[in-house]
Amino acid sequence: MDPRNFNKFYFAPIGATTMSHSKAAGVFIQDEPRTDWHDETLWFVREKRDKAVRQVPEWEQLRELASGIKDHTLSNLDNYLSAFEKNALANGVKVHWAADAAEHNDIILQIIRENNVLRIVKSKSMLTEECHLNPFLIEHGVEVVDTDLGERIVQFRNEPPSHIVLPAIHLKKQDVSQTFHEHLGTEAGNNDPQYLAEAARIHLRDKFIQSQLAITGVNFAVAETGGFVVCTNEGNADMGTHAADIHIACMGIEKIIPRAEHLSVFLRLLARSATGQPITTYSSHFNRPRVGQQMHIVIVDNGRTKQLGRPDFRNSLKCIRCAACFNTCPVYRRSGGHSYHTAVAGPIGSILNPNLDMKANADLPFASTLCGSCSNVCPVKIDIHVQLWKWRQVLTNEGYAPTGKKIAMGGMAFVLAHPSIYRIAGKMGRWVLRSLPFITNNKTLNPWYKQREMPTPPKQSFRDWYIKNKR
Repeated sequence: MDPRNFNKFYFAPIGATTMSHSKAAGVFIQDEPRTDWHDETLWFVREKRDKAVRQVPEWEQLRELASGIKDHTLSNLDNYLSAFEKNALANGVKVHWAADAAEHNDIILQIIRENNVLRIVKSKSMLTEECHLNPFLIEHGVEVVDTDLGERIVQFRNEPPSHIVLPAIHLKKQDVSQTFHEHLGTEAGNNDPQYLAEAARIHLRDKFIQSQLAITGVNFAVAETGGFVVCTNEGNADMGTHAADIHIACMGIEKIIPRAEHLSVFLRLLARSATGQPITTYSSHFNRPRVGQQMHIVIVDNGRTKQLGRPDFRNSLKCIRCAACFNTCPVYRRSGGHSYHTAVAGPIGSILNPNLDMKANADLPFASTLCGSCSNVCPVKIDIHVQLWKWRQVLTNEGYAPTGKKIAMGGMAFVLAHPSIYRIAGKMGRWVLRSLPFITNNKTLNPWYKQREMPTPPKQSFRDWYIKNKR
């Protein structure tokens, strides 16, 4: 499939029905070479993570400590948010509170209009993606330029990011070359990464210099100081905030940590988990506006307190957005980030998004093998695979599971609960695989066969083999 058609297949206007994960994944994997490349590229990042982790003997202690800090913070979130607001105000920062995405967007638009701003740059922020800030501003006649290279590429293509750390990971350099040729007038067919990066640098430099307002995300907000930290590898957040007279930082309520000394724990975990680096190239600390500058921080709930009130799912709010679960997930790697039809894709998105809208995101917890690899690599020890399983129970009980799936799961539960019936079903299944390939290899009669190869049927069950060979 031509990657330029991703937007047509995967996305609809806000509020409209989007394609389900399974159908969107079916579109993505039609291009088998690209699917294989996507899978291998993300596994390469996972391997880099493993090498970086092995160089830190106290890695598991760091994970345990980070998880404990986050658990403590979530249990005292109101106190830490109040302390952060008090200290930020004392630093000269203007603090705004937003109950949901609409309030977040309205606050930013109001700041823009009050200051007659025409030129805006934005660094990577998954919260603004979650709130659909860019489309909102465009609707109100405001242009915003994403300055993270991957974000700028997908912005040119009118696509959302497919990954929270590597926004354009679904694209090859040939795709980027064609995009830059169309939008920046670069040489057609020149796929040299250095040439393309230099073209982006020249293009964005002018945007930075001319900007009046810079929007950033927040990786960590420190209650003790009222300051916050933004982590980037390109320095684009620094360029934007240093050049502009107004800085707006957008953060979810879960970004709070109690003390500045805790930053060392999370900064050691974040980059190693995300890209295998010892630390991000730029970990920028913001505490107060410079002389003559306005600094605003917008603190957003948007369903987070609702998730906090769900005992089975509250610790999903510990997430530090490293995307380690994306890079290890066999489903994400082979279905592409856009198949999740949400701002935060992958395993963590599959347990966060049903909280926002069960009906729209009921398919996502089922887009998993429940292998547990996501939980194994999570730097803050979120039990992601357990929550995926629990969300399936909730969604089924709430009536959001497809009827066919409910019937199939009920039948499977019955078979697995009766050993004799299970053995008979196993024999029948092996016979069908051997004797009736026209059924098992028919994509209409056997949807599982789509984009898969049927396994060679075993001659006997494991139970029969074990009885025969045990000593």
